[in-house]
Amino acid sequence: MTRQTSDREFPETASRLDRPVAHAAAATSEQVDDNRRSFLGTIALGAALTQLGIAKARGQTLDAPGAGPSGAGRAGRTSFTSLKQVKAGELDIGYAEAGPVDGPPVLLLHGWPYDIHSYVDVAPMLAQAGFRVIVPYLRGYGSTRFLSAQALRNGQQAALGVDAIALMDALRIEKAVIGGYDWGARTANIVAALWPERCKAMVSVSGYLIGSQELNKAPLPPKAELQWWYQFYFATARGEAGYAKYTHDFARLIWQLASPEWRFDEATFARSAAAFDNPDHVAVSIHNYRWRLGLAQGEARFDAIEQKLATLPTIAVPTITMEGDANGAPHPEPAAYAKRFTGRYEHRLIKGGIGHNLPQEAPQAFAQAIIDVARF
Repeated sequence: MTRQTSDREFPETASRLDRPVAHAAAATSEQVDDNRRSFLGTIALGAALTQLGIAKARGQTLDAPGAGPSGAGRAGRTSFTSLKQVKAGELDIGYAEAGPVDGPPVLLLHGWPYDIHSYVDVAPMLAQAGFRVIVPYLRGYGSTRFLSAQALRNGQQAALGVDAIALMDALRIEKAVIGGYDWGARTANIVAALWPERCKAMVSVSGYLIGSQELNKAPLPPKAELQWWYQFYFATARGEAGYAKYTHDFARLIWQLASPEWRFDEATFARSAAAFDNPDHVAVSIHNYRWRLGLAQGEARFDAIEQKLATLPTIAVPTITMEGDANGAPHPEPAAYAKRFTGRYEHRLIKGGIGHNLPQEAPQAFAQAIIDVARF
């Protein structure tokens, strides 16, 4: 079934935030005026949650003081308190962890070119609400490493999906709420579609992102193709050399184009940019975009998975999709993918100049979506 929500906003006052979500018969858009609210830090967050009576409980409503629009003057977190490593599949995965070890698991997956700091404000909110939060560096990022020097630095979608399952196996997580955006949303989609027994529920920014090489053969209208300029650049030897030489500058440009109203400062960018110094980052990134166009081979061991994904399987697990009202990156319209979700479903439009990196630009809205979908 689908769920319709009234066109309401999430004001910054506790009295309005505490109102329940309205129900109706069919799916539509939920508009949220977030204005890039952020928390005032761990102490203020704990005090606010305690005052509201939110402690170790799923399905609560978050509220905290705002920190101004466009990310200006934000006083959010700058780091994770717990960073760990675990061997999982063909990787030694670096990940941040927050919250009680016996809490309901939440797996949060970042995109390109970003890193785990997209969730640096989201994670403590969920931890305070009682969730065990796992935020891994994807292959080619941060402290995640391939176990074999001979392994193909593969960025195809199936490989990232298998990585997520391997991580859950290594951490002995049977089932989790999975959230993501960009590459992370696609990976969440894949796990939800092919391994629904491992996904309790999902929050996916920009909706349904599973694709195929065959689908990507079809040309798009010129304006749409223009948005994918970097994909065509990466298809060339010059593009690969350029990304290797100017990785940080390239990533900063993508951030600016994908989130044109996000006024991130240099310290915020530098924290994430350090993850791009991973020795495999360029190779994995280039392979990902070349594979999409059929210009790079994947691995035969993923062929069966890719064949299933090429059918664009529906997703039956409870899902909330989200979109920022100022997303400058290529993304589908909600109406184009709503029918791909056959279980309980809701879409939320996050207003206030929110761009592509939604969890970092609107952490409270993203955390609330995780909490809400966990109780669907």
